[in-house]
Amino acid sequence: IRMIQTHALLKYEYLVDFLLVSSPTIHIEVRDVYVESMSKTLHTLFRTYHKQLLTLDMRLATRVDLIAVEEGALRDAFSTKVNMRKRGDAFVLGDRAKVLDGTISTESGGDENAAAASLPPINAHLASMNGEKYSYEMIFRSIISHLIDAATNEYIFARQFFKEYGQNDCWEAIFGKTLSLVLEQLENYLFNCHDAIAILLMIKLTHSFKRTVKARRIDKVMEPFLDRVANLFWPRLKMVMDAHLRSIRGANAKKVGGGDIHPHLVSRRYAEFTCSILLILNRGRNNVGESNAEGLATPSVNQNDNSSYRGSAGDMLMNDLDVMLEEMVLLLKRLADVHATNIKRNVFMINNLDQIITIFKERRVSGKELNRFSELLVQQRELFVEEELLQTFSKMIAFVQQTEAHMSRISAPRSARGVAAPADVVNPDVVESLVREFASNWKAGIEQINRNVLSYFSNFRNGMEILKQV
Repeated sequence: IRMIQTHALLKYEYLVDFLLVSSPTIHIEVRDVYVESMSKTLHTLFRTYHKQLLTLDMRLATRVDLIAVEEGALRDAFSTKVNMRKRGDAFVLGDRAKVLDGTISTESGGDENAAAASLPPINAHLASMNGEKYSYEMIFRSIISHLIDAATNEYIFARQFFKEYGQNDCWEAIFGKTLSLVLEQLENYLFNCHDAIAILLMIKLTHSFKRTVKARRIDKVMEPFLDRVANLFWPRLKMVMDAHLRSIRGANAKKVGGGDIHPHLVSRRYAEFTCSILLILNRGRNNVGESNAEGLATPSVNQNDNSSYRGSAGDMLMNDLDVMLEEMVLLLKRLADVHATNIKRNVFMINNLDQIITIFKERRVSGKELNRFSELLVQQRELFVEEELLQTFSKMIAFVQQTEAHMSRISAPRSARGVAAPADVVNPDVVESLVREFASNWKAGIEQINRNVLSYFSNFRNGMEILKQV
């Protein structure tokens, strides 16, 4: 289209100027014919392009892809085994963050044109021939990139060719149907979209596109459209987050596969999902620490104001993560209660807390979530050590506890230092018996604890840390 405009139409620019002065009626007729033709052309091109791209959509998440899901939903129809392909693709960010490549340098004041060139739009025909598949945020980026390029070109051409600079120029008439089509296509897709990561990535892309149109000085015509796009994303993201929260809050320990002391799928999904959200929110920052929803406020919020994020949609997302954190802790406790003994409950909690912390550290995500789980892990390790020692050296521990309690209560005659005389508190024969038993059994007891730790904990580093405490 640009080549036709540049090489075939612009050479008649002066003739159009002549018609504008000498025969306004004919000028309007020519203008209307161009507007109608270009409007139909753009509408057809973007409808066809979107239809082609939808065939490339891999659709990672479905209705049942929730953090806490019944174990039966993870099995194939004709098998009792869990399908590994269903375990976590919708929760892991992975390479999907590359869709934001090129937007970060723009955020920090870099070359916008060089940034945009870092990830070209999808070539639908070539991708189809090669059998390639894409997540929807890549499809969204390709469509909006082409749309902004076309809008920029048409915005410049219409003013150069028809000499119209007012609010009622032909740009709105040319792009009105196309913009409505893109919004309708996006709304239809979001209606059945359950991928929170894709939605959040598209929100980040939308804010990047707003900076792009402002840099190109077409924000007067394109920014209202991008605001409407952002307003489609936030309600859907809230619905998906609420669905995840409901799945955690209402999870039944037996139905989600409780009973095993090893790390549970729920804790892995939660850790991957939370890390993905925090990594997207902090994309472009040097440190993923305290979560910040900068750049994710609703379009009506003034981002220059320091208090602009209070009450914004970004804060709503952070509040959901806070609630999800506490609900996840409660769910782990419910799953642990399935086990009959205290030591197995402790082992289950340690394994799952350790798995969550390991994923946070692997993804280089820090903050209050990691601190909360680290504190819980320290508590559970202490409880496990006490339980393990109590099983192995129960007589010695019981004697020490009883003697300490007795010494704190007695009012017997005291020695010169004000401390009760040992002979008044303990029986030397009992002490001698305990010491002899301990001397003969402590090595075997430590070896048994070592075997237990190695069998209970799959993470070797975690097991060694517990052995040190023992």
